[in-house]
Amino acid sequence: MKKSTKWIIAGTILCLTALLTGCGTSQTAAGSGQSGKTITIGSKNFTENIVLAHIMADLIENQTDLKVERKVNLGGSNVAWKALLNNDIQLYPEYTGTIVGNYYQQETGTSEETLKKTQELLQQDKLVFTNTFGFNNTYTLAVTQETADQYKLQSFSDLAKISSGLIFGGDFEFMDRPDGFPGMNEKYGMTFKDTKGMDHGIVYRSLLDKKVDVVDAFSTDGQIQIHHLVILKDDQSFFPPYDAGSLVRQDALETYPELKAALAKLDGQITDQDMQEMNAKVDAEGLKAQNVAHEFLEKKGLLK
Repeated sequence: MKKSTKWIIAGTILCLTALLTGCGTSQTAAGSGQSGKTITIGSKNFTENIVLAHIMADLIENQTDLKVERKVNLGGSNVAWKALLNNDIQLYPEYTGTIVGNYYQQETGTSEETLKKTQELLQQDKLVFTNTFGFNNTYTLAVTQETADQYKLQSFSDLAKISSGLIFGGDFEFMDRPDGFPGMNEKYGMTFKDTKGMDHGIVYRSLLDKKVDVVDAFSTDGQIQIHHLVILKDDQSFFPPYDAGSLVRQDALETYPELKAALAKLDGQITDQDMQEMNAKVDAEGLKAQNVAHEFLEKKGLLK
């Protein structure tokens, strides 16, 4: 009887030990304690990045047996970046100029130079910029046609000459980033009468309502064509290239090698015009970002 009791106790201890060490579950690169076949994709808090995240997620689910959890609209660049570093998400759409200029505070160059530097810098954090989508969503400045005609504006240098009489409106992130408002002002010697920081979602409305005279813009924003805005030329090439692509944790790629092959199908598939049209469908027509993303993949013949 004593011998039997010892075996029962020993068995109980072994079971408890197995439970405490996580027996029966597999901790994956995705940080999931479930089946080990789920990864999490994130996005920043603007239309384009959300659409791109859905494009990536739909393609991964279509081309692999991975399940993708979507955490879109997380916040600004630094929020998404920290989520990736902390393994709260395993991938999200990002831009070369943002990686080099904002996260690593390094000098950018041409698209090719910036892409190469992106790939080199990311190694220290065990991250991989796996592929580029094909478009460059660089920062720019936008004004209404009325303002452009009134001041004969064509370039940033033209704007600098009369900036003291104008109000600048920019999203909060742009107003703080070294590759945004502070650096641009220094480069061109702009001295605006006033500046207003705001959420990116109301930047264009503020311009159209004449609460501000100039705003920061992304070159692929759908609002540009919707409202027939005038884009000024960055004639001293202050803004670096912002080639879009997939930013992924290295451990996720090692765990799921099929992930890289799936994302590679997006190489060079999205033009500036494609992205501008998708953004307009969400912002102007009110379509859901996920539906717009899926429609794009079907149109391109990228789904099985």
